[in-house]
Amino acid sequence: MKKVEIFTDGACKGNPGPGGWGTLLRMGKHEKELSGGEEDTTNNRMEMTAVIKGLGALIEPCQVEIYSDSKYVIDGITKWVEGWKRKGWVTASKKPVRNEDLWHELIEVAARHEIEWHWVKGHNGHVENERVDILASDAADKIAAGEPEAE
Repeated sequence: MKKVEIFTDGACKGNPGPGGWGTLLRMGKHEKELSGGEEDTTNNRMEMTAVIKGLGALIEPCQVEIYSDSKYVIDGITKWVEGWKRKGWVTASKKPVRNEDLWHELIEVAARHEIEWHWVKGHNGHVENERVDILASDAADKIAAGEPEAE
């Protein structure tokens, strides 16, 4: 099984507002950068989209190490999602789970892979996190400026 590292980040200009996501995939010496955005979104949605797009870019099942500075994504997928499923997609406070559509998508794309989830402190000099932060921020800037999305 191939081993892949995926580094992800999301950005939003206003929350909600124009947002962007960035992903860096690395397998050995090979790297691929992906980015995109949406006109009216939230930071959490962009963080999740970055992971979904990264995993979705993998053609076959892989051993994946995902690095994200989003506690929401990491805790959501590793700690909260099973409880949400059992409770019918409501939180402990009996409110609907936010971003349920993306959680379903993330569960689906993650299912084919063996994944280790890693949280990294954002804006702290982590080289790959800084790279994907720039990708996400640039994508959000383009959306905010009214430029067409190029994914």
